[in-house]
Amino acid sequence: MHELLRALSAGSRVLDLGCGLGTFRTDDVGYVVFRVDIEWQSPPPANFVQADAASLPFRDQSFDGMISNNSMEHFGDLQAVLKEIKRVLKPGASLYVAAPDAGSLSDRLYRRLASGGGHVNAFYSAAQLAEVIGHATGLRHVATRSLCTSFSFLNRHNSRGRIPRKLCLMGGGTEISLHIYSYFLRALDRYFHTHTTVYGWALFFGAITGPIDRRTWTNVCVRCGAGHPSSWLERLNIVQHRSCFRTYRCPNCGTNNIFSDDENFPHLVAARNHKLASHRAPNRLTR
Repeated sequence: MHELLRALSAGSRVLDLGCGLGTFRTDDVGYVVFRVDIEWQSPPPANFVQADAASLPFRDQSFDGMISNNSMEHFGDLQAVLKEIKRVLKPGASLYVAAPDAGSLSDRLYRRLASGGGHVNAFYSAAQLAEVIGHATGLRHVATRSLCTSFSFLNRHNSRGRIPRKLCLMGGGTEISLHIYSYFLRALDRYFHTHTTVYGWALFFGAITGPIDRRTWTNVCVRCGAGHPSSWLERLNIVQHRSCFRTYRCPNCGTNNIFSDDENFPHLVAARNHKLASHRAPNRLTR
């Protein structure tokens, strides 16, 4: 999403849609961010507005950019939300959407452990999802990037309540178990060209003037879920050799992670092209 944010000019207005406590940091930025979620967050982030995404309390053409980070799968009336996105964005605005692939191992596991996890829309094709969003909003689709997982949603450090019993079958959500899963699945993807570590896609729309990195970032923190390109981590000189592994400390939260070279996974760039669908028939995406 940072490609979109970096392209904004000073004084721009950005909407963080379905954001919880916020999906990106706003330290020392020159634009104004409004956070919107249907559930009240405590303590609320700055400029937080409690609202339904299908009925946004903003005037027409209010925003220069919008971030929808893993929220599209939660919207009950997706077509109404897309109509609202079109209404509140200015001409020439930009949009970033991250969404899970419902056919991925990560999303299947998430929905199984979380009894659905609040996902009411299931997306199986990046290309078709981009077509639906572009058609409804009038924004041109400019790029797609595959997103990898570290199964950070299983991390017991991120749990606000009781650990589900089902999680005990997968190591109880300890970071050691997550390291093992991530390492094993990345090895599987590298040598057999599978897609077990891909959880979804990042889609870019509209007027994004700067370059967009389309490479898949395989280094994703097991605690905070932040992804970073391997070349950037190496330039920071934070990649270390430990026995038979290379590790790095997450620049976002400081957690140690096993390092992998993105160049070893060129096949992960290709988006899956399964049929687009929804779990609930009234919300099926159609043109």
